[in-house]
Amino acid sequence: MSNTFSGNNQIGTVSSFPELIHTDFKGEMNALCWHRNLNGDFNEIVTQLSIKENITEVHPEDLIALQLSEKGNIAREIILNDLQLLTDFGASPSLNLLKCYERDEEFDFISTDVYSFHVDRSPIATDTFLCTYHGAASDIIANSQAEQKILIPEIRTKLKELYDGPPEEFGNFLEENYFDLHYQVNPDAAPINLGLGHLWRLAVDHPKQKVLPCIHRAPIENEGEYRLLLIC
Repeated sequence: MSNTFSGNNQIGTVSSFPELIHTDFKGEMNALCWHRNLNGDFNEIVTQLSIKENITEVHPEDLIALQLSEKGNIAREIILNDLQLLTDFGASPSLNLLKCYERDEEFDFISTDVYSFHVDRSPIATDTFLCTYHGAASDIIANSQAEQKILIPEIRTKLKELYDGPPEEFGNFLEENYFDLHYQVNPDAAPINLGLGHLWRLAVDHPKQKVLPCIHRAPIENEGEYRLLLIC
């Protein structure tokens, strides 16, 4: 297995979908990248789609209905194929046209929205798959370069001030409100951008997981530009 991200122990690089789903996470490696240089005009698809809300789910029939140029058609076939591969694998992929995600502005000392570095958690064994076809792409960061926000003394103190239950249930309070999923990056941290066209598999926090979950975040969108993102 070649490694396009040379010297990075967190990321493994594969060259096919079967490799992507069958390669095991191990050690520090909690992100796998099917590295691709895609042809096709994904911008043409984005400009023809209608955004109804900040996040609009795009269905295969929506794509099929578009009148596209040759390059636009190539892009469409790539997306439809990715959706089919993931569906056949047993996943439930969603193609989203994104203006922006909802912001969490309830507290000034901790954020729990997707723009904050966070991990995904699931009660069952699963992984997060994502591919950005157009627009700004997500970032990941090594677990050694970030700290769980609930462990930072000043943040933990403020969370305890919010909580009014018995001390032994404070941990449940943190989990129920997703505070424990969010991370603060170190000052010298170097986030890695996931780029366009690559299909990624990221480790999720679940009972059978053998590696640390992958810390990631949604990007700040480029002004006046929608994102086209496959995720499941």
